[in-house]
Amino acid sequence: MPDLFHPIGRCGSISGMIRIALLAALAAGWPAAAATQAAETPPMVRIAGGTFVMGNDRGLADERPPHPVTLKSFWIDPHAVTHAQFAAFLQRLGGTSNARGQHLFDWDDRDARLRKVEGRWRADPGFERHPANEMSWYGARDYCASLGKRLPTEAEREFAARGPEGRTYPWGEAPPDPTRARYGVGWVATVPVGSLPAGATPQRVFDLAGNVHEWTSSIAQPYPYRAEDGREDLDRLADRVVRGGAADTSPDTLRSSWRGASVSRNARAGHHNIGFRCVRDAE
Repeated sequence: MPDLFHPIGRCGSISGMIRIALLAALAAGWPAAAATQAAETPPMVRIAGGTFVMGNDRGLADERPPHPVTLKSFWIDPHAVTHAQFAAFLQRLGGTSNARGQHLFDWDDRDARLRKVEGRWRADPGFERHPANEMSWYGARDYCASLGKRLPTEAEREFAARGPEGRTYPWGEAPPDPTRARYGVGWVATVPVGSLPAGATPQRVFDLAGNVHEWTSSIAQPYPYRAEDGREDLDRLADRVVRGGAADTSPDTLRSSWRGASVSRNARAGHHNIGFRCVRDAE
């Protein structure tokens, strides 16, 4: 039986994968800084397309009704984007707004862990590998686009966490505990990405529950999920769905079907407990 989920690339070493990724990015015409950043990102994980049941009839009202959704194959980052990676993005961007005047990062928020020091954006010492926070939805969207990627739809994000077997949590059915997810410990009390391997999916996608919520591309609209009904309009101003739970939220938010209804999801602002990861099409 073929693998449904497998890491991108079959190189003999991490350094080999980095060299290949760097050469490929440069060949594609990416700027050197962006190509280097892409090469330093861990290999993406391929999620094979298929049909799954999205939602949960035992969850909150916005998780109902459960309904079938069919997705094409896609690649997903194994970790959330880190402060160091987002700092590199801001540095090559040259500011915290895009060409359309959209605000990308709440640099002046006391919960931010990035600073401009002597003309360069840097993560606070010790926070380089923690998941980035305080970026707006526009900042997350633009970061992914700068690397030839995009934000996941909420359907893709749920499927990556649940798998075709419909797991309650990314790791399975066992109740949450501190070895599997970072939750219920306080405001911005994150840990470095990938610190809790027991909470990874069977395909080694890390931190899909806990640490920080994650932006998706999807507008927060009622189910059933239909990608063609306007909820994937990237230019419309609206609250966007977040997934995953965070360091300062309850274990109930860690369920793979939870949609972030209790979280501030204003797309124009950053938030202390929202980060993101990227995907790209596989077909």
